[in-house]
Amino acid sequence: MAAGAAMEDEDYGRAEQWRLYEAYNELHGLAQEFETPFDAPAVLVVGHQTDGKSALVEALMGFQFNHVGGGTKTRRPITLHMKYDPNCELPLCSLLSESDPSSLARLMSLQEIQAYIEAENMRLEREPCQFSAKEIIVKVEYKYCPNLTIIDTPGLIAPAPGRKNRALQSQARAVESLVRAKMQHKEFIILCLEDCSDWSNATTRRVVMQIDPELSRTVVVSTKLDTKIPQFARSSDVEVFLSPPACTLDGFILGDSPFFTSVPSGRVGPGHESVYQSNDEFKKAISLREMEDIASLEEKLGRKLTKQERSRIGVSKLRLFLEELLQKRYMDNVPLIIPLLEKEHRSATRKLNEINQELSTLDEAKLKEKGRTFDDLFLTKLSLLLKGTVVAPPDKFGETLQEERTNGGAFVGIDGLQFPQKLIPNAGMRLYGGAQYHRAMAEFRFVVGGMKCPPISREEIVNACGVEDIHDGTNYSRTACVIAVAKARDTFEPFLHQLGSRLLYILKRLLPISVYLLQKDGEYLSGHEVFLRRVASAYNNFAESTERACREKCMEDLVSTTRYVTWSLHNKNRAGLRQFLDSFGGTEQSPGSGPLESTTVGSVPNEKPEVKPRGDVKLSHLASSNDSNTFIHTTETRLADLLDNTLWNRRLAPSSERIVYALVQQIFHGIREYFLTSAELKFNCFLLMPVIDKLPTLLREDLESAFEDDLDTVFDITNLRHSLGQKKRDTEVELKRIKRLKEKFRQVDTSS
Repeated sequence: MAAGAAMEDEDYGRAEQWRLYEAYNELHGLAQEFETPFDAPAVLVVGHQTDGKSALVEALMGFQFNHVGGGTKTRRPITLHMKYDPNCELPLCSLLSESDPSSLARLMSLQEIQAYIEAENMRLEREPCQFSAKEIIVKVEYKYCPNLTIIDTPGLIAPAPGRKNRALQSQARAVESLVRAKMQHKEFIILCLEDCSDWSNATTRRVVMQIDPELSRTVVVSTKLDTKIPQFARSSDVEVFLSPPACTLDGFILGDSPFFTSVPSGRVGPGHESVYQSNDEFKKAISLREMEDIASLEEKLGRKLTKQERSRIGVSKLRLFLEELLQKRYMDNVPLIIPLLEKEHRSATRKLNEINQELSTLDEAKLKEKGRTFDDLFLTKLSLLLKGTVVAPPDKFGETLQEERTNGGAFVGIDGLQFPQKLIPNAGMRLYGGAQYHRAMAEFRFVVGGMKCPPISREEIVNACGVEDIHDGTNYSRTACVIAVAKARDTFEPFLHQLGSRLLYILKRLLPISVYLLQKDGEYLSGHEVFLRRVASAYNNFAESTERACREKCMEDLVSTTRYVTWSLHNKNRAGLRQFLDSFGGTEQSPGSGPLESTTVGSVPNEKPEVKPRGDVKLSHLASSNDSNTFIHTTETRLADLLDNTLWNRRLAPSSERIVYALVQQIFHGIREYFLTSAELKFNCFLLMPVIDKLPTLLREDLESAFEDDLDTVFDITNLRHSLGQKKRDTEVELKRIKRLKEKFRQVDTSS
């Protein structure tokens, strides 16, 4: 009677354990399929390609499951839900369907599952990403299986340096990124595999400790123990290897000490190349290897292993430890899982109600009203971004000046140089919206306002003189105008295009930020992609056409100021020019000239030439008649010399060159000031302001026109109804599975 009662208790305990594992297996599948916010405890295997990772997973399963092939062929993690079943003589495998996750797992042979995994690896190998974090989920029941959930990840790669290994280096980064993402799940126990005889070489631990720095949820396993034992020459080396100091492992690992495993080589199969004829033989070989390792270690040490040391050697000891650890995690997490399932049930119920509500609003009048409301809300967000807000996080949507230059284009002069960004206010801040627009305009003022007239060569001056249509003399005023307007046009026109491109880029960035704000406030029209694309297209087209029209207005101003020189506009600093010309007045005198200075040939137009006395000569000395005649004669001589130097003579004298240079600088400065003021004013009036006062009308007209033409093309009602129907069915399936899981975990919690 007592024996029968004990057997009943054992059977009851085993049934409860199976129920627990079944519930967690289903929970893990639910988390993968519907991306729900909870994770079931599982063992995540992490190791390099040469660490014996695949062999260890097979040994833990109790049968060979050659699912990795070799090299870098494993490109998706493989989740193995293993369940112990003493009545299952052969492995019973099933694959969770990806096309229909709601259906039961489909029974498949090992060969069929292997073919499926290899096909997935080949598909991913042809794709740019090459790897996928989505798991292939396989359920296994077998008499040698432990009650474990193991996630086998792609093997880490340690590529050689050098350009010729760039492809392998890229793969190594992709694999490490995938494995790191999997290790982020706090519920996973990390099985860290190391193939080394010196614990100071932390090849896999280097990656693991980036996520689990204290190794508090990591089990360290030294693989290929049978190959390491012969390498030790002294017993002290074996002692350190079996019981490494905590400081060597840089943390407090699960189990307090590493595990040591060996897996016999050779495959299972009927062929002559196979070493084992059945999985039973493979299982016996694993046990035999474990005993041989213990014997070899005791021989090296010259003593018997302690019970504690034996509990860390062999696949069976590792499997038992993982089973007990995982079961404890399962039981500890049961009270936490139930509230999470209830929360997810409420979320799915709310989602289903929203879908039903949206299905009920798929009539013409309600859709039009939704479109108009979204239009108004979108414009409100745009206006808010331009006026200034901190609702959108700057670290996500803001840009520094360097990032803005890279993405939207930099202000580059004809010399190809950029203005140093450190001189621009707020250059290092991540800005968006109106603040970013203002910074770009400030940079434009800094760059253009600091532009100097490009160098002028003597050849350019001579070529600009040309021949008049009524005489062959030279006109240095015209020469200066010709040079100045050409230099100004070449200098400023590129900046105009760069300013338009930069501000257009900033305005287009408002669209995704506005979408974020709408989503944040629950005002986004999810599921209406066709309508949303139409609004986005209308906004971008408006921004592009408005920028183009504004730039054309600015070009008209630039063309007018570089086509005809108006002295009242171009000559802003007459006093400065006068002082410059006076500084060298009279430096070119004829050999017989008197004491009076020559007429200032570079006088500004509309100002009468002046005759100035030189040195200490006083006007009173000119009072006599003879002196008056001398003055008139000298003046006439001066005028003749002036005409000879500036009108009749084609030889470019230094004074003439300086006069032309001064006039060119003056005209260029006037054009620059006018261009800078005009461009800033026009972009503010004809690009920025239309977003505020013209865009609302344009969007509403475009929307109403589309409503009149064909409402179905605006909202794609047919496809939308089909899509919502599919979402409704998926959500209903999710609700049923969550409800069923809640009942399972409640039963487990009650029985425990």
